[in-house]
Amino acid sequence: MEYSVREQLDGDWPALWRVLEPVFRAGETYPLPRDVSEAGAKTYWIKTDGYNGIAFGETDNILGAYYLRPEQGGPGSHVCNAGYVVAEAARGLGLASKLCLQSQDQARAMGFRAMKFNLVVANNAAAIRAWTKAGMKIIGTTPGAFRMPDGAFADAHIMYKAL
Repeated sequence: MEYSVREQLDGDWPALWRVLEPVFRAGETYPLPRDVSEAGAKTYWIKTDGYNGIAFGETDNILGAYYLRPEQGGPGSHVCNAGYVVAEAARGLGLASKLCLQSQDQARAMGFRAMKFNLVVANNAAAIRAWTKAGMKIIGTTPGAFRMPDGAFADAHIMYKAL
């Protein structure tokens, strides 16, 4: 798959929202209310202390995106957190793991020493495969940490990689 990644610009938001909204509305991977407003989603996704990357295909359509930011402040600010989304049409092609690897390079360039994901839903096999392929390791599991749309509780993995 041919794609390029660049920093997200203000004008990218409307097209990015069209990719993010169905993922957030599904309620199966992100810790947001399924009825999150567009403004609320934008506040969640974009932080001034981080980096937002966008993957574009040959026709300038958004294939995927990620955010990268410090997980904590102060003495913990050398560990970053990231979140990813892949457009439905681009799923299953290996883009998620490639974006994760690209974000790790970006994180290193920003001075981060490690990357940590706090809430990888255990039944999200595709994400776990992608993050493992990108070198992330499961370092713990929180039982019942994620409430699925049907009300069932799923375990959530904590994944980590030293950079």
